[in-house]
Amino acid sequence: MRLRHGSLTRNGLFAFVARPNYRKHPRMKQWMNATPRVQSMPSGWRLGLTCAACVLATIAPAAAQMTGAPSAGYKQEPGITSATLPLPLREIRFDQNIDQRIPLDTEFEDESGRRVKLREYFGKRPVVMVFAYYDCPMLCTMVINGLASALDVLSLVPGKDFEIVTISFDPRDTPSTAGAKKIAYISRYRQQGAAGAWHFLVGDQASIDRLTNAAGFRYVWDAETKLFAHPTGVIVLTPDGRLARYLFGIEYGPRDLRYAIVEASNGNVGSTVDALLLYCYHYDPLMGRYAVAIIRIIRVAAGATVLGLVTFVVAMARREKRPAGPRLAPRLRRGQMCRQSAERMSRD
Repeated sequence: MRLRHGSLTRNGLFAFVARPNYRKHPRMKQWMNATPRVQSMPSGWRLGLTCAACVLATIAPAAAQMTGAPSAGYKQEPGITSATLPLPLREIRFDQNIDQRIPLDTEFEDESGRRVKLREYFGKRPVVMVFAYYDCPMLCTMVINGLASALDVLSLVPGKDFEIVTISFDPRDTPSTAGAKKIAYISRYRQQGAAGAWHFLVGDQASIDRLTNAAGFRYVWDAETKLFAHPTGVIVLTPDGRLARYLFGIEYGPRDLRYAIVEASNGNVGSTVDALLLYCYHYDPLMGRYAVAIIRIIRVAAGATVLGLVTFVVAMARREKRPAGPRLAPRLRRGQMCRQSAERMSRD
């Protein structure tokens, strides 16, 4: 856009004068000599600045919420100081110890009060692990609700394709509270085999610390609220006890959960379609979910295009190499019949 009637003010700003005749008026000259001559900007610029102000006003509260109250599965971004976070939130997070083993000899108690070791739930199938204390008034319940909703959509069979282990990180929880929690969720998750495949465990502080440190689950006790501050998410482990995938948040896509279980099984769970789809998706550890692998899709599309071109060229080459005799035979017969007819007519 061409700027017209511009002049430099005392502040070094470029002023726009819409009507040059105003400058000849004595009072206008007096006012312009006394104050910076900054007039209103063109309407297009005013509209642009108004829209920018609206966008900034919308973004500002969201930015304040991000720096002040991290969401589920939060990871502190570079440049954000820990002083902007509440004290309990400075310590909570998931440390993704992918491909590290958890101590399978750690002892807990199940919902029936029986002493068990973690290795009882490993060895044959992948394990979906959840850390949640059973008296949690909000987040833990939302995490287990989100997991139950995702599991209910899966076609994978609990007890056959995977196990579920929920572990309380509150040493005050007892087998009775674990049993009550299991009854509540088994009545909701009614897949065949769910009762025998979903386990709710409790343990002492030493066992809890040993497992949570290995899994990278970092939580703190908030003395002001008398509650635990903790991250939200589920962990999928391989049959031999290695940490495979972390899914963050309180809601989990059935597709992400299925892919995590299939990958953790090393191909023993799922179908050929799952293996093909996993080639087009990859796990994003920062987001804790699966995203489309654009490069792989481009490679597949390029390979399909080349294969189609090669098939077309081969088909055309074979078509050109066919003998011409059978095609020309009907024409030759028609030519002979025409000549014979002409000869008969000339004789007559």
